[in-house]
Amino acid sequence: MIVATEPLRESDAVVEEEDTYLVLSADPEVTNRKGRVCAPFTRRTPPSPPNPAASWSGAAPRCVSWRWCHDLSQDPSCREEWVGAALEAVLREVNSRRVRTLAMPPLGRVHGSLAMERFVALLHSALRSVMPRALERICLVVPEEDVEAFRKLFGTALWS
Repeated sequence: MIVATEPLRESDAVVEEEDTYLVLSADPEVTNRKGRVCAPFTRRTPPSPPNPAASWSGAAPRCVSWRWCHDLSQDPSCREEWVGAALEAVLREVNSRRVRTLAMPPLGRVHGSLAMERFVALLHSALRSVMPRALERICLVVPEEDVEAFRKLFGTALWS
């Protein structure tokens, strides 16, 4: 396990945390092709329910998988069971695509408040459950202020 502030360049796949309306990671300023700021597009249809297998675009290498861990119509918008399901779905997809190096944020913490310890325990459980055969390395991409705390957690009994 590598804990870093940016994905490794050689990562075969990158996971991103997303919500059912696809707005949490959207650029707040929308521009047209000429660079002019446009009125933001708002989706008037109801969102899909959180779906851990939401989308996987492209083919390895450099796949990007968006995992829906948030439903903005609920409070709280993120649930631990959705994060666990998303992690298992990511690892099943990693397994089927024979991804060797995966970069991902701690799901449930990018736009949510899942405790670091709970994320580490959920990731450990998902890895034990799915056991991806080709996966050699996971790069956990975290903010600078969380690097040491995550490194310590991966050295504790939570991870062993």
